[in-house]
Amino acid sequence: MGESDTKTEQPHTGAPFSSFPTQSQATSAAASEPVASTQLQEAIADFAEHLHLVVGRSPATVAGYRSDLIDFCRHAHTFEDFTLVNLRAWLGAAVDAGKSRATIARRAAAARSFSSWCERQGYLDTNVAARLAVPKSGRSLPTVVTPTAAETLMVSSQATTEPEYLRDTAMLELLYATGIRVSELCGIDLADVNYSRNTVKVTGKGNKQRVVPFGDPAASALKAWRDHGRPHLLNPKKPAHNALFLGARGGRIDPRMVRTVVARAGEQLGVDGLGPHSLRHSAATHMLDGGADLRVVQELLGHSSLQTTQIYTHVSTTRLKQAYNQAHPRA
Repeated sequence: MGESDTKTEQPHTGAPFSSFPTQSQATSAAASEPVASTQLQEAIADFAEHLHLVVGRSPATVAGYRSDLIDFCRHAHTFEDFTLVNLRAWLGAAVDAGKSRATIARRAAAARSFSSWCERQGYLDTNVAARLAVPKSGRSLPTVVTPTAAETLMVSSQATTEPEYLRDTAMLELLYATGIRVSELCGIDLADVNYSRNTVKVTGKGNKQRVVPFGDPAASALKAWRDHGRPHLLNPKKPAHNALFLGARGGRIDPRMVRTVVARAGEQLGVDGLGPHSLRHSAATHMLDGGADLRVVQELLGHSSLQTTQIYTHVSTTRLKQAYNQAHPRA
């Protein structure tokens, strides 16, 4: 790459980036906008492949980062446009357009990661986005059901057939018993479940595997599904015939169906918007309330950082304060 292709700190000579169009303006002008250079487009594609194959990021993260970078490149067409000033203007335009704090934080993270990769690949002389501030996304306390409600939830499947009822009950039991992610649940194969030890092997973020224990209620539900429900939904012609949980057509169940199952069960309890992640939150909180060590919960949930797990201590503290305010005469 020539010298003119790597100068990134020079002022942009085209349209001013301080006047990014709003979302509606961008939509109407999309047809007339010049596209990013072929070199920049290829770099984004290679970066996305690097994230997937080398770093092991999830498909959702890769798709999100790639979408963000393509959005930036609707206005920054070459590597000369990839400057800190233009990146800040891009994030500012997202704020003005009413994008959520989480979206803005993800865009900043995508830009920083891409910038660092471009420097290593020789596309940029320096990591121009290294000083790009990443806004902290607001973290609301997660929805947590009570242990009594969770127990009722386990038998609240709204399936219309016996095989699907057994499957949905087994999924609900396993989600709450282990606190695993919905993507991890969908990826479980028959051979991953050890019924003699009541453990299941799951593959989490970054393709990291861990073994998670579950209790007798989940074991009973899993065996009932395996022996009496799964054979009726199994389609040997499907490539996912080794999957533990199957969809209506006999293939591996997808996360959207699992979310539907959990949401319908939640409606029976009068809890709107309940999802698999709520069961994950509930499992973690109930374990901590029961005296589990924070690092044990971290290992069970597959968190790479203890800081991520600490949000559940905040949830428990909030519940403790609520109970105190309701019960103590001098609260």
